[in-house]
Amino acid sequence: MSDDEDIPVKKSKQIHYGSLEEQEKARLAALAAAAKEGVEETGGQDLGDIQISSEYMELEEEMSRDKKALLEEFERRRKARQLNVSTDDDEVRRSLRQLGEPVCLFGEGPAERRVRLRDLLSYLGEDAIHKKLEEEEARIERDRGREGTWYHEGPPELRDARLWIARYSLPRAKRRLNKAREELKLAGSVRAAAKQESQRRASAISTYCSQVGDSRPISFCRFSGDSKMLITSSWSGLSKIWSVPECTPLQVLKGHTCNVSAATFHPAATIPDHFLEKINAVKDSEEGQLAMDTSGDSTSVCSMASCAYDGTVHLWNFVSEAPIASLPGHSPSRVARAEFHPSGRFLATTVFDHSWRLWDLETAKEVLHQEGHAKPVYSVAFQGDGSLAATGGMDAFGRVWDIRTGRCVMFLEGHLGPVQGIDWAPAGHQLATAAADNQAKIWDLRRRAPLYSIPSHTHLLSDIRYQRSHGHFLLTASYDKSAKLWSNPAWHPLRTLSGHDNKVMSADISADNKYIVTCSYDRTFKLWAPELS
Repeated sequence: MSDDEDIPVKKSKQIHYGSLEEQEKARLAALAAAAKEGVEETGGQDLGDIQISSEYMELEEEMSRDKKALLEEFERRRKARQLNVSTDDDEVRRSLRQLGEPVCLFGEGPAERRVRLRDLLSYLGEDAIHKKLEEEEARIERDRGREGTWYHEGPPELRDARLWIARYSLPRAKRRLNKAREELKLAGSVRAAAKQESQRRASAISTYCSQVGDSRPISFCRFSGDSKMLITSSWSGLSKIWSVPECTPLQVLKGHTCNVSAATFHPAATIPDHFLEKINAVKDSEEGQLAMDTSGDSTSVCSMASCAYDGTVHLWNFVSEAPIASLPGHSPSRVARAEFHPSGRFLATTVFDHSWRLWDLETAKEVLHQEGHAKPVYSVAFQGDGSLAATGGMDAFGRVWDIRTGRCVMFLEGHLGPVQGIDWAPAGHQLATAAADNQAKIWDLRRRAPLYSIPSHTHLLSDIRYQRSHGHFLLTASYDKSAKLWSNPAWHPLRTLSGHDNKVMSADISADNKYIVTCSYDRTFKLWAPELS
């Protein structure tokens, strides 16, 4: 080794005493003080990622929140496993629809859909579906209340009419209730026997008489209160009165110039003497057509009413072929039905302008213009007491009105087609409706709900009528060319009245329960009577 070569010097090992943490804290404190004074003394060193902030994360709090969320998730999954979810896929779909969730996701099968419903219920609660249904029902009720019922401001005569109807209906309601109490005192076997006899007679009904009534379809038919007369209306513009049961033509009412929708008798209308004379003369004479002698009867009392497609409503008596009065204000809207109030003082008309009217016949003034249906009003019927009126509309709904107060006391919802017929049971707390959905429905005013649905025909129903005295059976007419009788309250079919060649437009039961009449598009009407030995 030469002397010029550098000899490496071995560095001595340095040992430091004391805590490095204290030195680091002292250095950081000096740096913070220098930064505060505006002097940077870094000594040419890069601080890098050294944390000099005094803010610290609360690890324990974050950990507790995560732990809590994890425990809640475990609890939710435990509840989800305990939930009972139907295995019926249709019911699972309905439940999802009620919860407002998609019924089916892409690529999802019944098992996955059931798991999704279980997870949703574990989040929302097991009674979420019931709560949704309750909320939906409450919303519908709110919307219905918000829509409300239209009330026109009535004339001063309306208040007097309401008071008069109240004074008229209350005694009648009292008598009806007393009669019901008296019947309840009878033995159950006696009441059952009377009902069975009435239904037995109904099941034995057959054709008694068939008559060509006009040159065009007969649209409507009704018996008089004494069951001795029948009125028919036709699309020829004529209405005719016939004797019962002879079916002798008694009077022709000429006044309408287009299709007549309906014609009906005044509640107190009875067969006049000159009609009886004509019937007897026809029986005794082979010619059958004699001049009508009206010298002994000059009455001008309103005995009938009719309405037509052009909005005309006429009032008639038994003397003149021309109307004695007309009720204006409906044109150009079609008037579908005209119905007398049980007192005979008022007349109700249903109009295709979505309203129905109540007329005071003593003054020939309209006292009530009532809206409430979303589409044309077609049918109307008064309760026997005279306090309530029921209307059926083309909107598939019905309404029950308290005429004494003007309030809608019941909403009839359930039909799927226009309500074309409506009638009250003699008991006063039930009514029946006939609609274009081929069904008849029975409603209970006390429960404010439907009692029974009768799938009665294969085509739309055109009319419906209760037995006049006790309501032991129900009559329905249909466009399937038949009419049917149904027992009350079992609603079993008693008899099918077949014989018309075309759709049956209307039907009625006489007040003495002896006859049934049906009228048809085939231009005929038929009388039906029990055929008993």
